[in-house]
Amino acid sequence: MNTTKKNLQDLSFFGQEGTDNIMALIDHCQSLVGSDYLQKMLYRSPASFEALVAQQEVIKFWYAHTDIWPKEISNGTIVMVEKYFESADTFATNPNSVLLGGKFFQKIFWRNEYHFVQFSLLHLADFIKGCYNFIQIKKEHNAIPAMLSNQLDQIEVLLEHRLCKALKSTGPESSFKEITQLSFWIKRELKPTILQLIQHYAQLDALRALAIATKKNNWCFPNITAPEDLSFQVKGLYHPLVPKAKSYDLYFDSNKNFMILTGANMSGKTTLMRSMGIAAVLAHLGMGIPAQNAQISFLSTVLTNMHVEDNISKGESFFMAEVKSIKHTAEAIVHASNSMILMDELFKGTNVHDAFECTKAIISSLCQYQNNIMILSTHLHEVAQHFINHHSLSFKCFETQVLANGDFAFDYMLKEGISNEKIGFKILEREGVIDILNKPKQQAQ
Repeated sequence: MNTTKKNLQDLSFFGQEGTDNIMALIDHCQSLVGSDYLQKMLYRSPASFEALVAQQEVIKFWYAHTDIWPKEISNGTIVMVEKYFESADTFATNPNSVLLGGKFFQKIFWRNEYHFVQFSLLHLADFIKGCYNFIQIKKEHNAIPAMLSNQLDQIEVLLEHRLCKALKSTGPESSFKEITQLSFWIKRELKPTILQLIQHYAQLDALRALAIATKKNNWCFPNITAPEDLSFQVKGLYHPLVPKAKSYDLYFDSNKNFMILTGANMSGKTTLMRSMGIAAVLAHLGMGIPAQNAQISFLSTVLTNMHVEDNISKGESFFMAEVKSIKHTAEAIVHASNSMILMDELFKGTNVHDAFECTKAIISSLCQYQNNIMILSTHLHEVAQHFINHHSLSFKCFETQVLANGDFAFDYMLKEGISNEKIGFKILEREGVIDILNKPKQQAQ
C-alpha cells in the first residue's frame, strides 16, 4: 500500500509535539533507527498480498515472543557505533609497538584517542553480541516465519566476517595495542557490514514495535484476503485516539462497496471515516487494528479528501482547492484498483445548489468503480435520497437527540438510513452568538 503525507495527516498519524497521534501509539521501537524505519513503512508498506501476509506472520511471532530481544543493544549503542564510523581515522598505517611507544608514552600521548576508541569498540562489541543473539532465536524456536528466518540467515552471513568474531571477544580488559590495531582494520573493512547489520536491526526493531503496540492496545490481527475478493468487514471498529470511543460494525464488498454517510455537524461522520482509514493503514503494516475482529482485502492505497485549504499564493479559492483535491482522487482511481477512498463533505466552498449538482455528478461517476471501497459523507440529504435505489450503495447515518430544554446531544451510534437533521442554527444559538451581536443594540435602546 502506498500513502502520502497528506493522507497520513488527515488520518492523524502525525501531529505536533504534545498532541495525540497514531504514531505515538505504535512506535515502541528501542532505537531511533527503528523509528525511522517505521515511518518509512507507513509510506510504503508491503507491495503485494503475499508480502503483507509474510510481514504479518513476523509481527505475530514477535507478538508471541516480545521478551526474546537482545539486551546488549540500546539506542545509545547504535548512536555510538554510528559516531565511531563517522569519526576521523587516526592511523594512516597499521599501528605497531614502535609507533605507539611504551605504556608510559601511550598514557601521555594517546590517552584521549585510546578512551574514545575503547569506548566505541565496547559498544560495537555489544552490538555484535546482540546480533549473535538474534541467530540464537532461530536455533531455539522451531516455528520461525519464513521472512524472519531469511533475515536471520542474512545476519548470520554478515557475522562470519573475521572482525565480527574478533569483536565478540573484545572487552574492557583488552590491551591498548589490541584495541588500536583492531580499530585500524575495522575502519577499513567492517563499515559496510556494520551498516547492513544496523539496517537489519532497524527493521526487526520496527516490526517488534508493531507487535508490542498490538498487544498493549489490545488490538486484533485482521484476516488479510487477496485483492480479488474486495472486502472490508470489521466488527467493533473504533477510533484509537477518542476516549471511550463508540464502536462500529461495517460491511463492504464488491456488491456493496460505496457508503453514503449523513448526519448533523459533530455527530461522528469524520471520526468514523478516520477510523476506517486508520484501520486500513495499520492492517497493511501487518499489525493489529482497533477492533474486535476483521477481514480486510489487500488494498493498493488509501485516499482522503478530508482537509482542504485554499492557496492564496496561487490565487486559488477554497472551492478550486476542493476541485483539485477530488481531481487528484479521480486520477488515482482511474489508474488503480482496490483502493479505499474517504471523502468528507465535498464542495463546501460553493452554494448549496452547486454543491448538490457537483456531489451528485461525482457519486454517479464513482458508482462505476466497484473494485474500490468508498465512503462519502454529506450534509445534503437530498443527494443521498437521489441515489436511494442504487444497488451498490449503502446508506448510514448519525442521529441527533433533541432534549426537552431544546438543547441536543449525540449518541454517536451508526444507524441505517439517511439523516436530514439540521442543527447549525441551534449550535449558533447555544453558543450565544446572536445574543452577543444583539446585546449592544439592546443596551443602546
